[in-house]
Amino acid sequence: MKKNTQGGFSLIELIMVVTIIGMVAALGVPSFQKGIRAADNGAAFAQMRSISSAQVNFFSQNNRFGRLSELNALQGNGFGVTSGNSLTKGRFVYEMTPLNPTDAELRIGYQITASGTNGVSGVPYVYSMNQTGEIVQIAP
Repeated sequence: MKKNTQGGFSLIELIMVVTIIGMVAALGVPSFQKGIRAADNGAAFAQMRSISSAQVNFFSQNNRFGRLSELNALQGNGFGVTSGNSLTKGRFVYEMTPLNPTDAELRIGYQITASGTNGVSGVPYVYSMNQTGEIVQIAP
């Protein structure tokens, strides 16, 4: 009679490997989500800094600050997708306060808010910037 000489993994060994992979994944997913949030925040900050620079250029040429649609058109739609009085880029929506400022209001200053859900967690983030170029985190 021949003995079965086939080798393989036992059920216990397979369960242990699956358990170890599960523990590594459980430790890695929160770090991955934190990285996504940091990247989204960095993108929003970079976008707001770019808008601030465009505002300075626009003011020097027009003696007033520009609306988001005007700035976006000058940048070849590089700031995002225009939707009414707002811009959308990535997970963030950029809006001016008031939504459609007059030329007289834009001679004095502007305020832009960026709001959006950040990463897979769905946490709402809101940033604000005015003519000084200072970016302030409002939420969370």
